[in-house]
Amino acid sequence: MSETAPSPPVLRVQNLSVVREGRSLLEAVDWTVMPGEHWALLGANGSGKTSLLNVLLGYLTPTRGEVTLAGREAAADRPDQQWDAWRRNIGFVSAGIAQLIEPGEPALDIVLAGRYAMVNYWRQRTPKRDRADAETELARVECAHLAGQPWMFLSQGERQRVLVGRALMSPDLRLLVLDEPCAGLDPVAREHFLDFVARLVGSKTGAPTLLMVTHHVEEILPAITHALVLREGRVIARGERDTVLTEPVLSQAFGAPVTLGFDETGRRRLAVKARRGRVF
Repeated sequence: MSETAPSPPVLRVQNLSVVREGRSLLEAVDWTVMPGEHWALLGANGSGKTSLLNVLLGYLTPTRGEVTLAGREAAADRPDQQWDAWRRNIGFVSAGIAQLIEPGEPALDIVLAGRYAMVNYWRQRTPKRDRADAETELARVECAHLAGQPWMFLSQGERQRVLVGRALMSPDLRLLVLDEPCAGLDPVAREHFLDFVARLVGSKTGAPTLLMVTHHVEEILPAITHALVLREGRVIARGERDTVLTEPVLSQAFGAPVTLGFDETGRRRLAVKARRGRVF
């Protein structure tokens, strides 16, 4: 009986460095994401999280190193249409995309636009299957009742869910990236959104690998299995969540001594230790 071949990584980053104008943005980053894993990318402001994301999305060319996504290797000389094919493996949710959506765009069209990697849907003819898929994804993010609701009338939490639905429409989706997804949410809306993400990741409907980018430890859900921690463009820890998210690692990441606790849901709570004569 032949053994089943192991699944290839969803993402592999090898010896990745980015230097611009003599400044090192990323240095010697190694990182592998396997199927079934869900990752948090954590670090203080300026730690390199955005630079790493821009490399993954093809907007920032590495100085050294290799990036492979779903078995496809990135190349600096890749034509634009091939970069588009690369990005169809990634569903991306960010404040930058939200700012580009026109106020009158209805929720269903926002989701539908994700099929074509566009912002603001302008196609005159829509295949019935694509529209049906958009309705399915809008229901999947628990917003079917908002199909005809314009963007301007959606709450911030509803907007985030609709953007997740848009990301899930990406063809050949392998990696769902949530970039600071709770920014701008009030405490109640944040908890509702995180509960929604937990349900999405825990569903049995083929949820993609999740990458949550944040600098708030309390946003890291129990469903997150692994963590990558950056400081000044370098990896200071990576691996299984419970071995990475420790007080020594997080103290180093944020440049101050911290303590960790847990709430009733199993999520971490971080507190900064006060030092006499210093304020953090």
